[in-house]
Amino acid sequence: MSKSCKGLAMELVKCLSESDCVKVENRPYRECAKEKSPSISSECVGLRETYFNCKRGQGKGGIRKHNLYGDVNSHLWMIFHH
Repeated sequence: MSKSCKGLAMELVKCLSESDCVKVENRPYRECAKEKSPSISSECVGLRETYFNCKRGQGKGGIRKHNLYGDVNSHLWMIFHH
């Protein structure tokens, strides 16, 4: 993953961690990443779309979205386990 996409992923993870979807509803990040407002903020929705576009721009146009959510989860694991 390019540094620019990794930075976006980290921002998305941070945004999701502050969302009601994660904090109040105790739902998994992967699930919350798929949500729309009001469960997550419009900022998170924008970061998600920007992140997906970044990933697509790396020549992975055929990749399915659930794999992109997996990337977010792998970044979460790195943040909370290192």
